[in-house]
Amino acid sequence: MSFWAFMLRCADDSFYLGHTDDLERHLAQHHSGAIPGYTHERRPLTLVWSEEFPEREQAFAAERKIKGWSRLKKEALADGNWAATSRLAKKPGVLRDEASTSSASPQDERGGRDDKAAPVIVLVRPQLGENIGKAARAMLNFGLTELRLVAPRDGWPNPDAGPAASGADLVLERAQVFDSVAEATADCAHVYATTVRKRGVTKPVVTPEQAGQAIHAETGRSAILFGPERSGLETDDVAIARTIVTVPINPTFGSLNLAQAVILIAYEWSKGVTLSSPPAVDLDPPATQDELDGLIAHLDHMLESTGYFFPPDRAPTVRRTLRGVLTKPAWNAQEIRTLRGVLSTIERPRDR
Repeated sequence: MSFWAFMLRCADDSFYLGHTDDLERHLAQHHSGAIPGYTHERRPLTLVWSEEFPEREQAFAAERKIKGWSRLKKEALADGNWAATSRLAKKPGVLRDEASTSSASPQDERGGRDDKAAPVIVLVRPQLGENIGKAARAMLNFGLTELRLVAPRDGWPNPDAGPAASGADLVLERAQVFDSVAEATADCAHVYATTVRKRGVTKPVVTPEQAGQAIHAETGRSAILFGPERSGLETDDVAIARTIVTVPINPTFGSLNLAQAVILIAYEWSKGVTLSSPPAVDLDPPATQDELDGLIAHLDHMLESTGYFFPPDRAPTVRRTLRGVLTKPAWNAQEIRTLRGVLSTIERPRDR
């Protein structure tokens, strides 16, 4: 398997650095705006450099190295000017100059209203790589990209995570591994523990909706803890948190899988940011009364010829009922024409 480090030039002439195990697909996601965050608002994008590596860590190391370069050195790399790149590399003290701040960092891709407002998702002792991938997919669906893993059972990277993520490579690439919950949340001022039980710990308990609102209102970083698939968070994990998040759920069946739990929290948080929604489609106006009357008369004529209106004294009531049924849907003109075509075919069947 191969991995790539790459650099994009954005429409505002800034640079974005990244790495991936599927360069073509990942670039397509950036170009289409499917990945929220830094590049989404800076399209169109141009791939100006990429290099293939046999291992992910090598690609990630190249990304981090180039990200620390000065603007001049990045320009030289983008232009393919290897002599200038080499010369600038030898200059002492040249790492980041003022212009180099236009090179995106991992936090630039969070996709929220404010980088500090986007919570960190912390999976504590996750068991299956597939579930980590599904959680990453749920995160990116709603604009979250910072994933931290605490002592994953099968280590990291995990080959089962990529296919399950269904294209959420950005989240997996940025994922960080920690030995303990305390280390994973050390830079966070607000820590939420998701659990259906308090486990003997007395703390404020909120719903996902309340947690999402609080995260947007709070200053400082927030982290949301999710426990292992089999047993959830342990009491010591919950003790580190300041608030418990509990999903209102069927008391006789309170089992959520990891990705479901993540997507519930991520969705509630996403209500406070602007994400893409399917465009509204205007409905065609209702058909005119004359067109509707034509449909009703057509059906009436067909039913009359079959003896449907029997006994005769009930005919007025039945006709009013049929008119009421046909009036309720507010058919548009095309639908009326289609229905009349159906009636005409029934009336005069054709040999095909």
